[in-house]
Amino acid sequence: MVLGISNGLLAVNIVVIVIILVWLISWGWGYWRRNHYATVLDQEDFQKGLRKAQVIDLRQEKDFAAGHILGARNLPYIYLRQQYGELRPDLPVYLYDDSMTLSTQAAAFLSKHGYDKLYILRNGYREWDGKTKKNKY
Repeated sequence: MVLGISNGLLAVNIVVIVIILVWLISWGWGYWRRNHYATVLDQEDFQKGLRKAQVIDLRQEKDFAAGHILGARNLPYIYLRQQYGELRPDLPVYLYDDSMTLSTQAAAFLSKHGYDKLYILRNGYREWDGKTKKNKY
């Protein structure tokens, strides 16, 4: 009976270790991609460059309507892949979403298509405390 419990605990421990390793590798890969393709800016630096950049909100339209950074353009990530040509490659592109997941994917995509002035808002819109706007319906 003790042997059965030990084998069961060993299996659970292995599964937990595998899950932790997969999470760490995934986190590390995202961190590397984010810093390889773009510069991550804190809120203060993001706000300083807003007026000189193309500010892109990668969230869905309903989230954008509920509140977005003042001056931002809504271009959900699923449409960015088709409409990226509307962005000027000679101007900085400031990207944000709720966290930094979509921004990282968008930065990698845009970088591969010739955009090199890419910036991501650290921690995304959820922690934004600058000026915002809500669409009225």
